[in-house]
Amino acid sequence: MGHHHDHSPILQDPKRRQRASIILWALLAPVGIIAMVMVIALWPQGNYDRFALNNPMETSEGVNMSTGTVTRTEVEICPSSAGLDEYGGRELECPVTYVMPAHGGAEIQLEVPPETLSSREVKAGDQVRFLDLSQVTGEGVPYIFVDFVRTTPMLLLAIAYAVVVVLVAGWRGGRALIGLFGGVAFMMAFMIPALLEGQNPVLVALTGSTVIMFGALYFAHGLNAKTSTALLGTLFGLAVTAWLAVWLTDSAALTGATDEHAMTLSTVAPQVSLTGLLICGLLIGGMGVLNDVTITQSATVWELAETAPHATARDLFFKGMRIGRDHIASTVYTIAFAYAGAALPILAIAAMSDQSFGNTLTTGSMAEEVIRILIGSIGLVLAIPVTTLIAVVVVKATGTGGAHGTRPVRTGRRAASRAVVNDSHINVE
Repeated sequence: MGHHHDHSPILQDPKRRQRASIILWALLAPVGIIAMVMVIALWPQGNYDRFALNNPMETSEGVNMSTGTVTRTEVEICPSSAGLDEYGGRELECPVTYVMPAHGGAEIQLEVPPETLSSREVKAGDQVRFLDLSQVTGEGVPYIFVDFVRTTPMLLLAIAYAVVVVLVAGWRGGRALIGLFGGVAFMMAFMIPALLEGQNPVLVALTGSTVIMFGALYFAHGLNAKTSTALLGTLFGLAVTAWLAVWLTDSAALTGATDEHAMTLSTVAPQVSLTGLLICGLLIGGMGVLNDVTITQSATVWELAETAPHATARDLFFKGMRIGRDHIASTVYTIAFAYAGAALPILAIAAMSDQSFGNTLTTGSMAEEVIRILIGSIGLVLAIPVTTLIAVVVVKATGTGGAHGTRPVRTGRRAASRAVVNDSHINVE
């Protein structure tokens, strides 16, 4: 019985690529237009009060926030208890930090809170921030420690991160960093001010996330069908995440008022909905994870199609999903442990208390973290098969043609050597 060889050509028709791009843009263009219209409609006017958050006494005349360099720390009479012996009190000893102010002048004394000293000693050369009350206080402590100045180490770390990304990922990594910077800048220029003005947080989050994803994905990965496929999957995941966030914040009675920053915000900006801010945070957090899995899954399907140009759509989908399942498992671990690490102090307090672990998980602050994990994971899991399906449909419509996109790739024994040559010129748009 002879072997049958299929000599039918697989045409790499550039018109098919064009049709696929048109289909994708027909789906994405309306979303992009709506997002830009919403940006214009929701753009903040800047009509909210500003204040110096790092200076709680900023409104007092003569009070200044200053910085300085630590010169030494000595154990001596605490400035806050100095002279109490004269009034029947008792002078106490404590570590006193001497600081040379950045604006010049004589050394000043600071009392660093004991909880800070228990975590880290104040060393010579450290940069610190303090309140200068010398112009308004009479007998009280003239200088109050506020915080360390961390600008230099954080800047060095950011530079190291950028260098590592560019060295490993090349120009694409550089474009991703520029996209990240642009996304954060857009968030600070549009999303945060819009929320502070009391705009609908769900609309702000969906609009901002959509615009950021359009810009970041296309800028980092190029304007092509593969990126458009990933973008569609990301937008689907964002929609699922938004629906779950709105539903669960109500059904689980999440208030968003679980830490000092939220309470400060509710005091200085009562027009801001803390629940809405929580929903917005859930969407922004899910955006980064979704971007990661969708672009990877889209690229996976295209690579599979290149290595197996004769594979059916069904084969491509199930092969892609086998890889996607591993990605799901690893990313779920990443999300869960990232949030668990952030909530470690809460878990430590829970371990010391006599309440059950279940009760700990359902307390306000911990419940928010758990729900973040669950919502982000559901959006991620659902986005992977959807992205894979879209990628398969697009890749079959687009084809994985040769360098010129016009020659047919033939199968069979006679064309074996030609197929090998053609494979080296495969170009995926």
